[in-house]
Amino acid sequence: MLPLRLSFVPWKNEKQLRCKVERIIDMFRLHLVCLGLLTASILAGSHQPAAAASQQKTVTIEAGKTGEPISKYIYGQFIEHLGRCIYGGIWAEMLEDRKFYFPITPQYDPYRASRGVAKDALLPVVGASPWQITAAPDSVTMVKKDSFVGEHTPLIQPGSGIRQLDLGLVKNKKYVGYIYLKPQQLSTTVMISLHWGDKPEEQKDTQLLVVANNYSRHTLEFTAGADTLKGKLEIKVAEAAMGPCFIGTVSLMPADNINGMRRDTLGLLKELNAPIYRWPGGNFVSGYDWRDGIGDRDRRPPRQNPAWTGVEHNDFGLDELIAFCREVGAEPLITVNTGLGDAYSAAQEVEYANGSVDTIGGRWRAQNGNPEPYNVEWWCIGNEMYGRWQLGYMQLRHYTLKHNQVAEYMRKVDPKIKLIAVGALDFLDEGTPNEKRGWSRGMLEQCAEKIDLISEHFYCREELTDITKHIAQITDRIKEKAEGHRKLRKELPVLEGRDIRIAMDEWNYWYRPYVYGELGCIYRLRDGLGIAAGIHEYARNSDIITMAHYAQTVNVIGCIKTTKTAAAFETTGLALKLYRNNFGTLPVAVTGDAEPLDVAAAWTTDRKALTIGIVNPTEQEHELAIDLKDAQLTGKGRLWLIADTDPLAYNEPGKEPNVEIEEKPVTGISNKLNLPPLSISLYKLVTRN
Repeated sequence: MLPLRLSFVPWKNEKQLRCKVERIIDMFRLHLVCLGLLTASILAGSHQPAAAASQQKTVTIEAGKTGEPISKYIYGQFIEHLGRCIYGGIWAEMLEDRKFYFPITPQYDPYRASRGVAKDALLPVVGASPWQITAAPDSVTMVKKDSFVGEHTPLIQPGSGIRQLDLGLVKNKKYVGYIYLKPQQLSTTVMISLHWGDKPEEQKDTQLLVVANNYSRHTLEFTAGADTLKGKLEIKVAEAAMGPCFIGTVSLMPADNINGMRRDTLGLLKELNAPIYRWPGGNFVSGYDWRDGIGDRDRRPPRQNPAWTGVEHNDFGLDELIAFCREVGAEPLITVNTGLGDAYSAAQEVEYANGSVDTIGGRWRAQNGNPEPYNVEWWCIGNEMYGRWQLGYMQLRHYTLKHNQVAEYMRKVDPKIKLIAVGALDFLDEGTPNEKRGWSRGMLEQCAEKIDLISEHFYCREELTDITKHIAQITDRIKEKAEGHRKLRKELPVLEGRDIRIAMDEWNYWYRPYVYGELGCIYRLRDGLGIAAGIHEYARNSDIITMAHYAQTVNVIGCIKTTKTAAAFETTGLALKLYRNNFGTLPVAVTGDAEPLDVAAAWTTDRKALTIGIVNPTEQEHELAIDLKDAQLTGKGRLWLIADTDPLAYNEPGKEPNVEIEEKPVTGISNKLNLPPLSISLYKLVTRN
């Protein structure tokens, strides 16, 4: 056996060095200001004190002792119709309320302080019409008769118009869109203009002559002349027009959108390389009718979001989900509504997705341009039905009946589908007299024949200054879930001979403040360390955890954050990307006391390399001695490193990243690894055949 020796080829990153120097200067200035205001004890309490010398730990990696393969599905993601996850994150539509759900009134005040989101937040909550009347208050009316879509359609008088403010524009970038118009009389003239400033030369106009007795679709194309977050789109009926005009609906997107999705966000999602996406919720699904999200996108009804805030535009439905998954190379996991929904609707959704064109659902899908079945394999039956916050919440003894009925109806449509049941170890059924059962226990007792996986959720809502404890919140919860289900396997006779594993289909840190819209909190380096340690824990429990979905992918407690014009990985996203693309698939035994380090190891699928992941949550450098057994190394490999001196470091869209993944070649042999403070180190070491 060869001892393990690692050294690094020198490298330079001038851009990162410059950024770090600037941040050190800023921190020094801040300390000068605070020097007379804060005591030394308060300053020392902000995070763990640094130590001058490195500390040595030792582990044994027994490469010949392997566990069950790590499922690719532990790198799953979750997208919900909530906040700016889909609209404003994945979907490229730039206009708010493009179907005029909110009535346009003279009282222009669109933004709301809501659920922790400030009224002036980067991505605020829209709670009233974002369209502003440009002339007399009574020159725009909302007409209910023969509405184009939804409850009403705006009618604009000659000389008046409406405009939407606060659009994000990029200089020289092309924008495309369309508008549906209908003159009240024989014809009229409408001018559409995009503004990137207040001067006449800072806009581009399109003049449309509208001659029709019904709605006609007119295409739009503009190129922005400057960068701004205060762009405007204005729709005006000419003063000399023959009569007023109805505005059916309007759309504006960057011209580089991909099937209606943001190119910048999709680029990061492809790097993330998640194998599966859970959709559409979440709490949202319990009030969602999937039929609202199919068919002509402009005729789909806008609705009030049933669980959260703002408008559900229904622009992103089941067909768009499939297009999204195909674009990013992932599988879909569709959640059906068992809150206010019913078994027939769930079965019909399966038929729409998987049925042949000879079925009603399959014919609908074909009429919407997709004759070939989608063959969606994974389905969640409901979401968090144990919670009183859930629409349609019911007692466990009633819900088990509903689960079984929904599962039966769905499998009659497609017997091959796999079903994930609503579980929750730590929620008790309080509705059964003289008995309080855990929800997961009751579901397994009553529904085991109709369950392939059982769901568990957890969120860590405390920002602990002790980084080791902050990380342990994640790993401890994963261990609790795994141990709880192992105990149920021993206690429940119905599980004998069955292998019902866990789908941890919501897991993450979650805390305020919300910057990127509803639930859009910032994640810092310490959170990224926690997510990496969480992946280690999933690997250690590969025998019972098959699936996990980081919640949620974009903006909403997301690993990717966007502004109106840019997108960037959070530290949590960097950790997920790093492990998904580079960590092994066959876990191997790691023994010894390495605390506070978190160490996990796994073979690559072809067993040509051994991967070792190490999280150092301290502000000290550590030296890790490794006793490697049952494997020989060639001395070649790679190191990927995520590290920073500041546990609170984070990334912002449109700015140079403070935290990045750094890749280095590894050469030489020794039995010691040097681990930087506050770091994730992932080694891929080539072995001898």
